[in-house]
Order: sequence, then structure tokens, then C-alpha cells
Amino acid sequence: MANGNSMILTAEQEMELRRPIEDYVGVIQAKIDSLRADGTDRVLSLQNHMDRVKRDRSLTKQEKEAQIAADQAELEKAKAVEAQNKDEISKLISDAEAYLKEHFHKDYYQAVKESCGREKEAAKEKYNNRIAQLGQEHQTAVSKLSDHQEIKDEKYVHKNRLFDAKMELDKDLQQIKDRKHAAYTYKYHLIDLLRMSKFTFAETSAQKWENYKYTFNRRTFLLQNGLYIAIVLIFIMLCIITPIVKKTPLLTYNNVLNILQQASPRMFLALGVAGLILLTGTDLSIGRMVGMGMTTATIIMHQGVNTGFVFGHAFDFTALPVGVRVILALVVCVLLCTFFTAIAGFFTAKFKMHPFISTMANMLVIFGLITYATKGVSFGAIEPSIPAMIIPKINGFPTIILWAAAAIVIVWFIWNKTTFGKNLYAVGGNPEAASVSGISVFRVTVGAFVLAGILYGFGSWLECARMFGSGSAAYGQGWEMDAIAACVVGGVSFTGGIGKISGVVVGVFIFTALTYSLTILGIDTNLQFVFSGIIILVAVTLDCLKYVQKK
Repeated sequence: MANGNSMILTAEQEMELRRPIEDYVGVIQAKIDSLRADGTDRVLSLQNHMDRVKRDRSLTKQEKEAQIAADQAELEKAKAVEAQNKDEISKLISDAEAYLKEHFHKDYYQAVKESCGREKEAAKEKYNNRIAQLGQEHQTAVSKLSDHQEIKDEKYVHKNRLFDAKMELDKDLQQIKDRKHAAYTYKYHLIDLLRMSKFTFAETSAQKWENYKYTFNRRTFLLQNGLYIAIVLIFIMLCIITPIVKKTPLLTYNNVLNILQQASPRMFLALGVAGLILLTGTDLSIGRMVGMGMTTATIIMHQGVNTGFVFGHAFDFTALPVGVRVILALVVCVLLCTFFTAIAGFFTAKFKMHPFISTMANMLVIFGLITYATKGVSFGAIEPSIPAMIIPKINGFPTIILWAAAAIVIVWFIWNKTTFGKNLYAVGGNPEAASVSGISVFRVTVGAFVLAGILYGFGSWLECARMFGSGSAAYGQGWEMDAIAACVVGGVSFTGGIGKISGVVVGVFIFTALTYSLTILGIDTNLQFVFSGIIILVAVTLDCLKYVQKK
């Protein structure tokens, strides 16, 4: 019995329920261990020893070869024993697993689960009784007081007592939760020993789900996902409203493809600036980079001789094959964008200049140069055959989406599988510590800006193909806000060192889908800026709350 309630198991009673399982499986485990001693265990030991010998620099080549040869001979014997005992071990494991399947839940876990449920109810009842008692004591104490300060002090004491009672309840609930979790995971502990950490997919999934429930925290969940939930609800509401107002459904195959097409060039921009935000920076020149890239690509891929002038000169690339012009446009776009981002990266890294300043300077320089050089005119359309070469539609499917998918995979690989990516997180999290550990903060910072420039160049080139040209210095105005907002909504934190590529992708799709939906619904463009501003404000607020919570 526990706490005067016969329905709640004590620790001793719980162990008594578990003992038959421990005894039965323990006997089988002992047999398996004895069979593995000269087989599997010996194999693992020899393999580890051979690895250590290979890494041992104190040994000569001949000594290494001699030891490895001796280990190989022993390894063959151990593998023979392992193979000989394999069937018997498999039968013993099957016997133990069959017993666990038959008895663990029925004879042990179910009883513990029900006991924990009752113990939880008892803890809450105890808390409610304590609150009622404290309330009565408080009312009695206040009724005896007349001095304002004494009443105020009593209220303060009462508030602290309520807090202590709540803390006691939380402690009791956590202990119950721990007890239930430990009972659940004990089965997998036994299976772990039996199978040497080899679980089936179903068992692995079950453990992950249990661990998620065990570690779940409502406040943390809402901080991480509250904005996404709200946006999904807004989008669902728009899907309901649009057919009523516009007599046309919002969530159609064509609309989804249109959203993905519009999101694809923006994906390159968001992926580029995400690396800078990871370093607690930003980039205000993205929109002007797009304008520069669009203008450059349009001039090179222009249909016929350019009617517009650059510094008073009309360029003519019609003598070049179309394929060469396409590649030349891409190379020039990438080189121009990388040149300017590298300059911003140099000033940021060398002189500790905030990226806000260095990229704002870039923004002004680029816009001024392109506007002055072209007099702000649009350069018309590109060769009509070019879009079909770069982003053809296959059975109505726009392949520009595949360009974005490729960019996502490449940048994910750089962030997660390369030394540069690891250094990027390290410098973003703590540049001083990264520098002490031997990481070049200068190289990482400039590298992040160069990578951003390459992505901007690709994005502007694709946008030129998507829009059939029409490049001008004014094109792309405000795109920096969309890219930065997509990263922030996707969880790339301005505090540095926090963010995932998946978050950036989600952020881009969210903003593109929301803008597209509001446009179809006929919402004024200016009001769309209001929606975007509110979303950004909420996203950054949640990010700040997460940061404060960690501190």
C-alpha cells in the first residue's frame, strides 16, 4: 500500500510485479551471454583491438602486421564459434521476446500505468485540498489584521505559499511521469541486451513516440510551432473563404504549381541570406542584387540587339549561340553578385562592421550604378527559346522547381556535412570560442557571403528566365524583406548559430503561399504588407522568447 490507498502501487510492489519477468528473461540472458563470450563478444573485442593497433603510432609496421595477423587468426576462430551458436541464440531470443509479448504489458506495465493514473489523481486532489486550506488560513489571517502593510505582507506570503504548493504538485507529477516512463522503457532495455541494440522499425518508432510524449512541454511546443499553427489556420480559412467570395477554389493543382514556381527563385535568395543570419547578420542588398542580375541576364540573353544602353553603349550578343549566351548570363550574374557580397563580407569580417551597414552600402552602390548605367530603363524580352531550355515544362510540370530542390539539397549538404557548415554554426553561436578553437572567423564570414552571392546570382538568372526578361534596376525591390522574413519564420535565429534548411524552405513556402492566396482573394497589395509585417513581428517575438527561456 502507498499513501493509504491500496490502488496505488508502492515501489516494492512494482518491483514484485516485475521480478518474474526479470527472472525469466535474466536466465535466458545469462545463457545468451555465455554463448556470446567466445563468439560475438570475442569478435567485437578483436575487431576493436585491431583498430587500436592500426592507429597506434608507437608500433612499427612489422609489429602492427604481426599483431593484426595474430588477431585475424583468433578472429576466424571466434567467428566460427559465433556461427555455431547463432541458431541457439536466435531461439533463446525468440523465447524471451515471446515471454515479454505475453506477460510484460499484461502482468506489469498495465498495472503500473493504472497506478500512475490513480497517483496523478491523488496528487491533484492533494493539491486542491492544500489550496483550499491555504485559502482558509489566508482569509482567517487577513480578518485579524487592520494595518494596510500587514495585509499586503500577508498577501505576499499567501502568494508564495500558493507557488510552493504548485511547485510541489509539479514535482509529484514529474515523479509519476518518470515512473511510468521507466516502466515502459524497461521492456526495450531487456530487448536491447538480448539483441545487442538491434531494434525493428516498429520498436524504434514506438520508443521515439514515447520519448516525445515524455519530454513534451506545452510552452516549448507553442513557442516552436505556434506561428506555424496560426498560419495553417489562416490558410485553411482562406481556402474556405476564397470559393465563397471568388467562386473559385484556392487549393488546386495549378495553384500549388504556381506557388512553387514563384517560390523557386526566392528559395535561392532565402538560402543565401540564411547563412548570414546564422552569423547574426543580414543582407539588405538582395533586392538590388536581383535587379542587377535580371538586368545583366536580360542584356546577354536579349531577343535581338539591345535597344537599351549601358553607359551609352548598346550591347549585341546575337552573334553568340543561344546556349553560350545562357551560360554566359549565368556566369556573369554569379560573378557580379559574388563580387559585391565578397566586398560586404570583407568589411564585415575585417573591420567587425555590422552587416546591416556593409550590405546597406552595397544596396546603394548597386542601385546607383545600375540606374545610372541603364538610365533605369527596362531591357525588354529575352530570346523566346531560352526559358524552354532552362526551365522547360514537362507535362505541365514546371522544372524550375527542380532547380530549387537541387539548391536545397546542396546547401543542406554544405551546412550539415562539411567542415565549413560546422564552422558556420560554431562562429554563429560564439565567434570568440570558435576563434580560440582554431576556426578562422574571417574565412567563415567571407565564405558565407560568397555562398550567398552565388545563390543570388542563380536566383536572379532563374527569375529572368521565368519572367522572360524585362530586367531593370528597380526589379526585385523589397525582395530582401521576403527572404529575411522567410528565414525568420522558418526558425533561423538572429541570435546566431540556430537554424535548419528545412525551416528556410517552410518559411519561403509560407510567405509565397500566403501572398498568392491574398492576391487571388483580391486583398490590396498594401494590406498584404501589413500581414507580412505582423507575421515577422510575431516570429521574431517567439524567437526572442525562446532565447530568453534558454538564458
